[in-house]
Amino acid sequence: MDIKQIFKNNQNWVQEKLSIDSNYFKNLTEGQSPDILYIGCSDSRVTAEELMGVSAGEAFVHRNIANMVPNTDLSVMSVIDYAVLQLKVNHIVVCGHYYCGGVKAAMQSQDLGILNPWLRNIRDVYRMHKEELNAITDEEQKYKRLVELNVEEQCINVLKTAEVQRAYRERGITVHGWVFDIHSGNLIDLKIDFDKLLDNIMEIYHLD
Repeated sequence: MDIKQIFKNNQNWVQEKLSIDSNYFKNLTEGQSPDILYIGCSDSRVTAEELMGVSAGEAFVHRNIANMVPNTDLSVMSVIDYAVLQLKVNHIVVCGHYYCGGVKAAMQSQDLGILNPWLRNIRDVYRMHKEELNAITDEEQKYKRLVELNVEEQCINVLKTAEVQRAYRERGITVHGWVFDIHSGNLIDLKIDFDKLLDNIMEIYHLD
């Protein structure tokens, strides 16, 4: 891509927005009040606002390799804190996608240097669900199932945070696990039963 073309694209975008609403950028300077925190993958094929069909100001977005929510990552923890306590979002979405390179890398026995600590979080998901995953003989289906289980575990990580637990008690914030199917373009709601999943562990992670 020609980097200069990006600035031309930007000017075209500015003119397009102003032709629809002359106050578009003035309104943006007045602040944001998104209803959704979206935690997704950094994959260049998966753009949050585009796949959800939302406009500027409607979603607060955090992206990293394989849509992870490790409690040791200051970046994602800060995003959750700000979105929940300051922006007062009502929904937190963790969205993975099929054919995720990060998940694929975690399935392979390969030394990837600085990526190793990050990918180990996904390998931990595999370990926790080893029995189910090893029972799947089709490699592609196993790959896709690990994508789904990773989303599930990252949603649980969101629910372990003090900010989200308080917001759930005080205003009923909800957490959602989705997968984007690159082949079809469809968003899939995994409809995770969090009450069932958390029943045996929240006595450990519950924070007053």
